[in-house]
Amino acid sequence: MIKQLQLRITLQEERQADILIKKASHYLNVKVADISGVKILRKSIDARKKLIILNYKVDVYINEKLPEDSAFVFDYKDVSKAKPIHIIGFGPAGMWAALRSIELGYKPIVLERGKNVQDRRRDLKAINQDHIVNEDSNYCFGEGGAGTYSDGKLYTRSLKRGDVRKVFESLVYHGATDQILIDAHPHIGTNKLPKVVKNIRETILKFGGEVHFETRVTDFNVKNGLIKTIVLQNGDDMNVDKVILATGHSARDIFYLLNEKNIQLKAKSFAMGVRAEHPQQIIDSIQYHCKGEQRDELLPAAAYSLVHQVNDRGVYSFCMCPGGFIVPAATANGEVVVNGMSPSKRNNEFANSGIVVEINADRDLYKYEHHGALKGLEYQKDLERLAFTAGGRTQTAPAQRLTDFVEGKLSSDLNPTSYQPGLKSAPLHSLLPKLIGSSLRKGFKAFGEKMHGYYTAEANIIGVESRTSSPVNIPRSESLAHPEISNLFPCGEGGGYAGGIVSAAMDGERCAEAATRHV
Repeated sequence: MIKQLQLRITLQEERQADILIKKASHYLNVKVADISGVKILRKSIDARKKLIILNYKVDVYINEKLPEDSAFVFDYKDVSKAKPIHIIGFGPAGMWAALRSIELGYKPIVLERGKNVQDRRRDLKAINQDHIVNEDSNYCFGEGGAGTYSDGKLYTRSLKRGDVRKVFESLVYHGATDQILIDAHPHIGTNKLPKVVKNIRETILKFGGEVHFETRVTDFNVKNGLIKTIVLQNGDDMNVDKVILATGHSARDIFYLLNEKNIQLKAKSFAMGVRAEHPQQIIDSIQYHCKGEQRDELLPAAAYSLVHQVNDRGVYSFCMCPGGFIVPAATANGEVVVNGMSPSKRNNEFANSGIVVEINADRDLYKYEHHGALKGLEYQKDLERLAFTAGGRTQTAPAQRLTDFVEGKLSSDLNPTSYQPGLKSAPLHSLLPKLIGSSLRKGFKAFGEKMHGYYTAEANIIGVESRTSSPVNIPRSESLAHPEISNLFPCGEGGGYAGGIVSAAMDGERCAEAATRHV
């Protein structure tokens, strides 16, 4: 017999051996000896009060053996001689489009502009230490896309867009810890993701797919509403039947190419701002009610999620990274972009999060209207160039103490930081557009009232957090194909259809299904 229970465990109880079995025995009124085992389905932390509770959702097996392995089966088959589907981009959307194509009996041919995950590391070292950006291999481009070198957060609200559980099981199948199947807010960690990504590539190759690195697409040849060939940077033409476009939110050359060819695009609302960095102990003390003390060893580095409305405009935290570090995420020289990531243990001394302001593409970008569908992209670029100049024209980032930013004064010095290229004190309060700067100042004040201790001179804000999502939407019809090009399937974050690893992966699967159905 199997019984499902919700169990509430204190931290003191968590230290006891077999506490879940003991609790289950009590609630079900059965003997401990009759419980074969307890399978954890979900675990979350309730830290709203000083007495912190661990919530467990469990299956209790009574006189019945626990299953040893996952019941999930992936139907990968040999597609080496099957009909091809070309996939441009090998981030989460492209990877899961390729895996799903194999399940459906089609051969994925993946074209990735960047390098494999191992070789990519040298270019990340160059941007951090030498301030040199390789425009095809960086924190956004390369095997696994922006997701490879990120926190690996897997939380998604897109529960109706696909099979979330299947994506999680696929990650475990390819080497992620099975803890992600349990945690309410799962993450893998930037130190573990490269191995998972490499294993996904090896699965694709094992079953007959192809993955081509350092292979940037530079043109499409379109005739009668169909892409006939794609042109590579070496000048080669490649005949295609179906094309899944999964190039990510930073592939600006693709947006420019589509625009130049008069292929329909739409400006999309997005968000921009800064990245706030606190000592992790401050965030722990606020969230876990342990002021002046270290958090309990059973608790992970604390996270936060904040939102505030300023004149009907959202100001909110984005991609919060407990125990993490800030990285240079520029994709071209002459710009500064920051992003955050965390290792699997989230054991760095800093907590960081994007704090961003909603930008309405229809209402806020009137000075950029002459750029048409690319107006948001151009606005984004201008702010990144401003950050580059303010930082000293390297990957050094402009920064300010949080309190100085809100009070409108230049910081005489800055706090320690995890950002390896370094910080330069800059008056971000006057440099940022009023739309963003004013909203951020009001937002930070409100956040300090919601989280007492958050508003502190011990925090830095660092500019700019500009790549939250694509400022461009590549339209698609109900068939998921572009309305003007019936064999082109815009996909994932680059098309404007996802916002993170899991939603991008699910959209990749959907596009593979659509492309294989499409005649």
